[in-house]
Amino acid sequence: MNYHQVSKIILDPNIVDCIVFWTKNPKNMIDKLLLLKDYKYYFQFTITSYDSSIETNVPRKKEIIETFIRLSNIIGKDRVIWRYDPILLNNKINEEYHYKYFEYSASKLYKYTNKCIISFLDMYKKTRNNIKYLNIKPLYKKDMIRIASGLMNICNKYNLKLETCAEEIELNDIGITHGKCIDDRLISKLWGINLKIDKDKNQRKICGCVSSIDIGAYNTCIHGCLYCYANFSEKSVKNNLKKHNPNSPLLLGNLEETDKIFMKKMESYRDGQLSF
Repeated sequence: MNYHQVSKIILDPNIVDCIVFWTKNPKNMIDKLLLLKDYKYYFQFTITSYDSSIETNVPRKKEIIETFIRLSNIIGKDRVIWRYDPILLNNKINEEYHYKYFEYSASKLYKYTNKCIISFLDMYKKTRNNIKYLNIKPLYKKDMIRIASGLMNICNKYNLKLETCAEEIELNDIGITHGKCIDDRLISKLWGINLKIDKDKNQRKICGCVSSIDIGAYNTCIHGCLYCYANFSEKSVKNNLKKHNPNSPLLLGNLEETDKIFMKKMESYRDGQLSF
């Protein structure tokens, strides 16, 4: 990637069909949501069971749950999706640990969301160094089915739908379907628009997401989750944070004289309004 080749993305509400946010803590965004009043958007909000030994700088779960509830009360439970991922096992974290804390979170969140999305830890090459001291246990198909069944039982208790994210394993027999994090069906349901859009060809085959433009950047999050494939270098995160200028159109740094700006091809996939 050429550092001096910059893509310009037009954030025109007439072109942007929807914005999907992934977050573990949108607390600082909540008071600024009015800035997004002309946009359609929803949140993928991750709340796991892990403590600071794994999610180094994530606030306490009590605070995160309060933020989840506050956000849901503002924008609606359909637009705040609970993520419980990635699921991992080691010497301290067993299946019962997951069931206990998953049920705790479900009991707090079920009035404020309709769905939970799960996935199992992928051992990415970039994250191996960060997680090497966690003594991660391998998860086999039978383990995944057993854990998923336990979580599904809890979801049934709280009337929550359960889906997987980018998992090859088939769990339809226990009521768990493959999800789409960037979900044309959800967008159509929420806003009554018909989208003619294909699966994102730039994602893995097992990913169900529809086409989108990612405007995030690697190594820019301070949460320090050891398993995160998007944050694999603490040193890079610190250096990138120093480059951030809230008044710059770039996430990192400022435009330079030698930068070449290219217009990103943008188009709406709306195909008319649905009738109810």
